[in-house]
Amino acid sequence: MTAATVATAPPTARRRRAALPSGTPAVYFVALVVIALMLGPVLYIILGGFRTNSQITVNPAGLPDPWVLTNYLGVLTESTFWILVFNSTIVAVATTVGVIVLGLMASYVLARYQFAGRGVLYTLFAAGLMFPITVAITPLYIVVRNMGLINSLGGVILPQIAFALPATIIILVPFLRAIPDEIQEAAFIDGCSRLGFFWRMVLPLAVPGVITVGILAFIGSWNSYLLPLFLLNDNANFTLPLGVQAFSSQYSVDTAKVLAFTSLSMIPALAFFSLFERRIVGGLTGAVKG
Repeated sequence: MTAATVATAPPTARRRRAALPSGTPAVYFVALVVIALMLGPVLYIILGGFRTNSQITVNPAGLPDPWVLTNYLGVLTESTFWILVFNSTIVAVATTVGVIVLGLMASYVLARYQFAGRGVLYTLFAAGLMFPITVAITPLYIVVRNMGLINSLGGVILPQIAFALPATIIILVPFLRAIPDEIQEAAFIDGCSRLGFFWRMVLPLAVPGVITVGILAFIGSWNSYLLPLFLLNDNANFTLPLGVQAFSSQYSVDTAKVLAFTSLSMIPALAFFSLFERRIVGGLTGAVKG
């Protein structure tokens, strides 16, 4: 912006720009404190896995001295850990695929079609955000039991898809609604069917939102604890969160190994979220704008 532009700008605009301060030391200090509070426990768990039980007992807040790899190697060489990873991967991937497919189809209908009761249906999905899975855990257990899915991964996957759909639809509907009608009309004139328009135009334009809901569904499923706790009672079907609890009970006297097991269980979700953080923010921003 040139000096002439600033001089000719209205006084109100100049005051508004002047009122937007850059980062101050106090702001940076508060941000660092918040980051430390969030990352401190994670770093303590990761570093604790490189220590021995005696080191943790003598100096709980100290650094590894010397660094010990036996705890992590012991966890990685046990088949129990990889079984839990396999179960969590199946549940998270299946939940993510189901959420994306069903959520995208439902969102497309709500966003692009006019029919009686559309507003009521959208409101029902939005109201689903107000009812966490904790409220419905008892009737949900009865339904899953009557379906014969108790102590199976399918009994965990289906409810997770159902409870992730409201947030998915709320995010995807603005993306699909923002697609100009002119594009749809031009596609129909060129001989494109409704299904062809969905695959060729809607999906590419909704990729940011699809990635966002997919990441949120994957991380939510990977970290889910309450639902598997109620529905799974066989160690062979446990997911990682349940495995951490069972491992902590089994090796309660081996604190260092428990910390190593816990840190290895956190790494996949942390890495997945860190890699796609910008995608999540961009997708949510697009949904708000839409």
